[in-house]
Amino acid sequence: MAAQEQSPPSSLEGNKPGFPKKILANSLEDKHLCNSCQKVLRRPLQAQCGHRFCSFCFNKIVSSGPQKCSACIKEDLFEEPTSILKQGGAFPDNAARREVEALAAVCPNEGCSWTGTIKEFEAGHEGQCDFMIILCPSCKELMRANEQERHNERECPERTLNCKYCKEPFLLKNIKVWVEVEKEKLHDHERQCSYEHLNLLLHFIMGIKLSLEGLQPPGLELAGHKLQELQRSLRDLELKMSQMGGAAAAAAAGGALAPPAAAAACAPRPAVAFTPLPSAALQLWSEKAKVAELSRRCLELEVKVGTFENIVCVLNREMERSGATMEAYNRQHRLDQDKIEILNNKVRQLERTVSLRDLSVVEMEGKMREMSAATYDGIFVWKISDFTKKRQDAVAGRAPAMFSPAFYTSKYGYKMCLRIYLNGDGTGRGTHLSLFFVVMRGHSDALLKWPFNQKVTLMLLDQNNREHIIDAFRPDVSSSSFQRPVSDMNIASGCPLFCPLAKLDSKNSYIRDDTIFIKAIVDLTGL
Repeated sequence: MAAQEQSPPSSLEGNKPGFPKKILANSLEDKHLCNSCQKVLRRPLQAQCGHRFCSFCFNKIVSSGPQKCSACIKEDLFEEPTSILKQGGAFPDNAARREVEALAAVCPNEGCSWTGTIKEFEAGHEGQCDFMIILCPSCKELMRANEQERHNERECPERTLNCKYCKEPFLLKNIKVWVEVEKEKLHDHERQCSYEHLNLLLHFIMGIKLSLEGLQPPGLELAGHKLQELQRSLRDLELKMSQMGGAAAAAAAGGALAPPAAAAACAPRPAVAFTPLPSAALQLWSEKAKVAELSRRCLELEVKVGTFENIVCVLNREMERSGATMEAYNRQHRLDQDKIEILNNKVRQLERTVSLRDLSVVEMEGKMREMSAATYDGIFVWKISDFTKKRQDAVAGRAPAMFSPAFYTSKYGYKMCLRIYLNGDGTGRGTHLSLFFVVMRGHSDALLKWPFNQKVTLMLLDQNNREHIIDAFRPDVSSSSFQRPVSDMNIASGCPLFCPLAKLDSKNSYIRDDTIFIKAIVDLTGL
């Protein structure tokens, strides 16, 4: 079995509350929050009530004994004993832990650009970020971790320093007190350590001289004046040092006659050996130092110039590559735009074609329905279902009339249809069912005899085959209703008082299953 991947020790110990909310790179979900600290779950435990807590938070809650779950109380779901939090009453929610550890994370410390997952943050970045805010243990001042070394060496008021002269450590805050204590013995100190003081002053002046020699050309003239002043100061110091040496020898000779205690008090401290440099050697040494410094700076500048030239060359190559890539992208973009325009034109053309096809399909379906219902022997039976609803539509005026499918006297004969008004028409409106016969324009009208002069019989069928309602008529050849049609259909002609509505409303066998049947018979005699 493969070894399980260990989680960070800090998490296993469970000694930290949840992660701060701003660690998440994406939007925050409530299921990832601890119900105690309201931070992102760290080492989640799930209580018996179903709420999740950080391991640290749960142990802190139950450390003083069993407690009521505040989340259950807040959500009005409190129920004993499942809402009681107690030691051992929660289990590690490994599914939630894996889900949380896989979330994208950023470092919450301002200025840090670290990104990764919460698991990586916990294992390798938390507590080690250079931008983390920490507390100075000495002065209690807040600072970033990467500023701690500088703070300890230069800024902390509680830092410890070593005396430049006696090498003893002391606190910076005590330096003023030390000076005040030393001022009490200042006169004795100056008399006893005058030689060391002059030696330190000489070295300090030498350092200033070297600093002035390193000035840039605009300040060389000023540096020359200061150099002359320093040379005069050096000659004065050499003279004073010689006098001090003679005075020290005289004091040593006279000290043989003084009491031992006085001799001990006046005896000078062991001095650092100092030999004044001759003026010519000093001048030569300074010139050599100046030349060496200028040479070093020239070399550094040459190296930097070479580096910058290489960087510029690399950047130029990158710019050329980027320009070529951008030009290729632009060309590809133009080609893509052309292809998109062509495809859009094709889509529009296809949409028009599909619309025409849809119209053709609708027209074909209508023709198919017409052909399937058509008869070619002059006899047609028209079934009208949903009679009640269609009657209501006729009464309301929504659909006062209905046309039947077409039927024929023969395959190449007259084309006809029926027209019915379920609430009556003309003199029969509101009292009778009106039924009319309509001559339609057909494909073979040029071969037929006009005007139409065949007897027509109209019937409302009794579905018990007992008493049909029948009306018949012979066409009026002078009427335009029976002339050769010049439009899709002629004016309807028939029986406005075909059947009283009261007869249909009473109990009868004309309406059954909300359906009626109308029959038309065209006499074919003479055709």
